[in-house]
Amino acid sequence: MENTPGPRAGRKEWIALGVLMLPLLLVSMDVSVLYFAIPYISEDLEPSATQQLWILDMYGFVLAGLLITMGALGDRIGRRRLVLVGAAVFGVASAAAAYAHSAELLIVVRALLGVGGAALMPSTLALIRNLFHDAKQRGRAVTLWTAVMTTGISLGPVVSGLLLEHFWWGSVFLINLPAMALLLLLVPFLVPESSTGRSAAGARRRFDLLSAVLSLGALLPVIYGIKEWARHGYAPVPALGAVAGLLLGLVFVRRQRRLDHPMIDLGLLGRRAFGGPVLANLLAMFATVGMAVFFTQYLQSVLGQSPLTAALWSLVPAAGVAVTAPAGAALARRIDRAYVMGGGFALSACGFLLITQVRTDSPLWFTLVGGSVYAGGLVAAMTLANELALGAAPPERAGSAAAVLESGQELGGALGMAILGSVGAAVYSRDMAESLPVLPAGVPGADAVRETLGGAAAVASGLPGPAADAVLTAARTAFTHGMGIAAVGAAVVMAGAGLFSVSLLRGVGRTGRPTPAAVREGAPEPVEGTEARGGLSVSAAQGGGRVGEGA
Repeated sequence: MENTPGPRAGRKEWIALGVLMLPLLLVSMDVSVLYFAIPYISEDLEPSATQQLWILDMYGFVLAGLLITMGALGDRIGRRRLVLVGAAVFGVASAAAAYAHSAELLIVVRALLGVGGAALMPSTLALIRNLFHDAKQRGRAVTLWTAVMTTGISLGPVVSGLLLEHFWWGSVFLINLPAMALLLLLVPFLVPESSTGRSAAGARRRFDLLSAVLSLGALLPVIYGIKEWARHGYAPVPALGAVAGLLLGLVFVRRQRRLDHPMIDLGLLGRRAFGGPVLANLLAMFATVGMAVFFTQYLQSVLGQSPLTAALWSLVPAAGVAVTAPAGAALARRIDRAYVMGGGFALSACGFLLITQVRTDSPLWFTLVGGSVYAGGLVAAMTLANELALGAAPPERAGSAAAVLESGQELGGALGMAILGSVGAAVYSRDMAESLPVLPAGVPGADAVRETLGGAAAVASGLPGPAADAVLTAARTAFTHGMGIAAVGAAVVMAGAGLFSVSLLRGVGRTGRPTPAAVREGAPEPVEGTEARGGLSVSAAQGGGRVGEGA
């Protein structure tokens, strides 16, 4: 006899989810919202080249470095409380950033924005367990969460471009204030608090400051090193930083193994139902972020669109997400979700293969179709991975579990930018060396022509007409070829991710739990709300079972 599903959420819970999606949208937008604003900031604050890079990157670095710490903190003090603290910090930092009078101050408040964002992101995902106890409804909520997070990154440049047409650069930060105020007003009435921070067991668990420092010290140098590699190629200092981060990561893992109440449950990470989705999400973000750079540059620098027009066109692939994410969730209620995840990755691989056929004169619709196919497949797979991992985590560890998921996504994005970006850059340089082996004597910046499409465009602007056309044509062709080769790499990774999902998560994908044989091999026992049937642990709702009350 199957257990009955959990109680269904009503209007109040769905309104609460909508309120929680506001900070998630803005936090993900802030990763990319400065892309158009940086020229105006540079004109006003006159930062050095190094300061300009830190203005862009500080937010993402701090956000990635603090996710695990904030997830664990939310499990101890209560996730609703941490959301409120994060909203207050994010709002104050947004106001300070809008009126920053120096580059140094803007860098500091961008770091403070990262602190607030790290408090908000894992808490919003973990609170879904508080709001939705019915597996079917929880799946829809996680679908919405994933779509909002990925859409926010694409929406940032659009919002930035629209605001900068009418207001000064500080407006890109001030748009955060109404949403944070709404969050502070409504969350106490709409969102139940998690009880873990007030339980007797929770009271005995002190926050491990040393583990927090180690996790920050491990993640920050690694992500910094990867991003610097993607931007400038190999350099000794970022490389040493990445190695130091990996060593600190080993120290962090050893400490977690010795603690009675670790910040990260390594046993949970070793389970197929949780560790598998974490790796699947990492691979998905590898392809998503790695190709996003090429997609935007192609629209602007190859097709010659304005930044705002390119940003608006880049939202079209969201149409694929709107179709495939709900369809994937519906299929996962009928068949093993491992197969649905594998299908999502296979669909994304097909989309990347379409991108390999894009040329400088390809119609825009063809490029957008390829983008829609790969984006739709990726988000469908990520949605199911998030739902599976969230259902596999114990209620009292939901915040930490969400933080590990999101940390994996940040690391995957950094790796994708570095590896796929390096592949594209290598193809571009080789093609340019073959097509333009010798530039006219005395041409300034000749090396820049062979390094980046932007460098070629800058050099071409100072050349006479025929020479400029020759340089631009060669550069655009080489860039498009590099994008195609990078898309081949992304397609191969996605095909591998699909095979991995089917082979490792089959069986787990339907129930969220391993078979009894796997339990005997050391995997966890089925959670409350499941029962054995036909040799499998069958969830009451085919998607994770009922989540414990007061998660």
